[in-house]
Amino acid sequence: MELVLAISIGVLASCGVYLMLRPRTFQVIIGLSLLSYAVNLFIFAMGRLKMNGPPVLGKDGVVDPSLYADPVPQALVLTAIVIGFAMTALFLVVLLAARGLTGTDHVDGRERR
Repeated sequence: MELVLAISIGVLASCGVYLMLRPRTFQVIIGLSLLSYAVNLFIFAMGRLKMNGPPVLGKDGVVDPSLYADPVPQALVLTAIVIGFAMTALFLVVLLAARGLTGTDHVDGRERR
């Protein structure tokens, strides 16, 4: 489970960095989104991965805090997802405005011919 998660974080981060280095603004936005997903997965994994664990109390009603995942990273990731959606929407509006003003979606506004 940890290996699959680590590989997925690595693939998301590498694809995000590759797309951020592209000259088109849409690819940069998708790269930023992929990189934010990789960071969110990393933060979520820091809260300890646990499969088939009790959500609050075990079947016998015994409370053992060492069995629980840390809820703080989960709350941080949820907040980051909401902020990420808002930032992506803002970037898309800026992309459309820049494309309308310059006529191209190149990051510096100049198209190579």
